[in-house]
Amino acid sequence: MKTKLLAILFLFTGFLCVAFTLPENRKNQSINSGVAWFDQNNKEVNAHGVCVIKEGDLFYLFGEHKSDTSNAFTGFACYSSPDLVNWKFENVVLPTQNEGLLGPNRVGERPKVMKCPSTGEFVMYMHCDDMGYRDPHVGYATSKTINGNYQFQGDLLHEGKYLKKWDLGSFQDSDGKGYILTHEGFIYELSADYKSVNRIVTKNIAKGGESPAMFKSNGYYFWLFSNKTSWERNDNYYFTSTSLDGPWEYKGLFAPEESFTWNSQCSFVLPIINAKDTLNVYMGDRWSFPKQGSAATQVWQPIITNKDKMILPVYIDSWNICFLESNWLPFFYNAKSVKNVTTKKGKWSICENAFKSNRKGDVLEFKFTGNQVSIKGLSNNTSGYAQVVVQDDKNETVISTIVDFYSKNEYSSLKFISPTLKEGSYTISIKVMGEYPVWYKKDGTRFGSTNGFVIIEDVLYK
Repeated sequence: MKTKLLAILFLFTGFLCVAFTLPENRKNQSINSGVAWFDQNNKEVNAHGVCVIKEGDLFYLFGEHKSDTSNAFTGFACYSSPDLVNWKFENVVLPTQNEGLLGPNRVGERPKVMKCPSTGEFVMYMHCDDMGYRDPHVGYATSKTINGNYQFQGDLLHEGKYLKKWDLGSFQDSDGKGYILTHEGFIYELSADYKSVNRIVTKNIAKGGESPAMFKSNGYYFWLFSNKTSWERNDNYYFTSTSLDGPWEYKGLFAPEESFTWNSQCSFVLPIINAKDTLNVYMGDRWSFPKQGSAATQVWQPIITNKDKMILPVYIDSWNICFLESNWLPFFYNAKSVKNVTTKKGKWSICENAFKSNRKGDVLEFKFTGNQVSIKGLSNNTSGYAQVVVQDDKNETVISTIVDFYSKNEYSSLKFISPTLKEGSYTISIKVMGEYPVWYKKDGTRFGSTNGFVIIEDVLYK
């Protein structure tokens, strides 16, 4: 797989690795997709519908701070990182408001932040709505500092009227002009202070398209969209143009058909720039309804471009910005497999050397000595949630999280990777919750899993 990936990279683009200075004491070496990330407090990084911008020596990630109990707006979170791997929770920079568009029992989604060149202010844009998604608005908030408290300013207006749009993205061109992107293929050019809309650049380019994202490469603009399948993943697609005014050309899918964009929905593209080249990083959400706060994860992949074409040809579980890898996990190359279950509670079946159960409360426990542990498992359309807990030798919990094993298409991968822990003796337990992702569209169409199976193929530690 590694040889295949590198061959594709060099043959397709002559890809150059983009490097930037990383701290010598970084704990983890790789960007891992499809697993929970943990902050400095060993809590899940809870930020979805993301954008990432760089300010000074740090990257700042903004996203929806989700709940496991409701889709109501609870705030937009901000995290910082020197390397896109190790994340520090900064704050919920825009919480629920007392009233109005982001008041109680309202929806707030897809925050996008840009720094306005003319004012130096940081401006955040978001989709505001009611719980039934019948009152869409594009709102905005401002802050003097990137990780400060953002002040909600209300509607973003064009000719005195609010934008009745929902899914949105942002794009800042090389000339400093800012743009808001919305579902169905609209581009709005912002005013010099980024606080209103100057003009509608183009509209109705992608009927039915959601979650727009954009980047520029090789003199072409690339405009990404997903289809409308509620919380389910689908095959995302893209358009290209040499001008934001168009004409825009439909180019088709950018990941293999029926990969469902590697089980994700596009949200943002981050350009990482050095003196020689630019690496554009695809950032997508792997939603997990209803447990969005604890079990939803990120899918970040390097984009390959060649003139007006882009592709995510293979899924890379774990990769380094300076050294693309396609094995299970670079920092688990020397990992050991836990051979024996310490405790097995319930009626786990053993099939093809994997443990399988859908009975609520069934538990597997493994003991290990080291500083990091991961779980390899199988996902399919009958899979559900598992609670994963890591305890130290004093039986104190150091990690507690929920892992979503569901996928519309079957595949095997790492489902959990702990942060680096203090060297010692630990117990990791995996408990079947008897719950699984399931949801319905407005027309009654059912999506999600049909059962709550958890299938454990291996536990690795080092």
